[in-house]
Amino acid sequence: MAAPAVRYLVFDIESVADAPLVAKLRYAGAAIEPAEAVRRYRAELMEKYESDFIPYTFQLPVATAVGKVTEDFRLLDVVLLDEPEFRPHVITENFWRGWEKYHRPTLVSFNGRGFDIPLLELAAFRYGLSLPGWFSGGKAFEQPRNRYNTQAHIDLCELLTNFGTTRFNNGLSLAANLLGKPGKMAVHGDMVQDMYEAGRFAEINEYCRCDVLDTYFVFLRTRVLLGQLALADEQQIIAETKQWLEQKAPQTAGYRTYLEHWGDWVNPWPG
Repeated sequence: MAAPAVRYLVFDIESVADAPLVAKLRYAGAAIEPAEAVRRYRAELMEKYESDFIPYTFQLPVATAVGKVTEDFRLLDVVLLDEPEFRPHVITENFWRGWEKYHRPTLVSFNGRGFDIPLLELAAFRYGLSLPGWFSGGKAFEQPRNRYNTQAHIDLCELLTNFGTTRFNNGLSLAANLLGKPGKMAVHGDMVQDMYEAGRFAEINEYCRCDVLDTYFVFLRTRVLLGQLALADEQQIIAETKQWLEQKAPQTAGYRTYLEHWGDWVNPWPG
């Protein structure tokens, strides 16, 4: 029997600052060490914006998790790109070549249009990769990069905010918690830079894997919202996915952590 086709790629990226680039462009002529340049830039951002997150234009992808999902919304697998090396150029190539390999399935993210995809596009530019399929021309609304082309990319944040009409405070973590799922646990996105500098690469990748699980469960509920999936079927798929996670958990730290914080959605409707 042929394996089920991959119809959706649910993904998440973690990134860190390119320290030499920060030093060169932000502090030219200052004779400052790259690591110190990153610390100084973060401090400046925190003072000005109350957030020390460095813009994606200065960042490199160091972790990318991808969930492979079928036409009927079942999760086949979650993979970490370029595991265990996690090299930015290979992560970037694997992401875009994987999208082509699976015949350009619909990408699914949470705020991917605002961060993840621009980061991966810029990384492809940096590393000399050709992406003609992603940058294809034709009618504007058919282009994969078109904001409203949900056949190419479903950004769940855009869906829940009517394409940026409102703000979605607390982001993916809030959406996941509404469904009983863990959301942010011990690790948060603003910790990744420090974790990377401390050599905690495996933890970063397992955090990324858990974000993909949250994104997947939010994706399922949006399919209910759009009338593409019955609520009872969604709950059955979630139960099957939990069993799959339990089978994989002995070999995967991220799955163990996720299951430890697992919660079930409380159905308010009479049975």
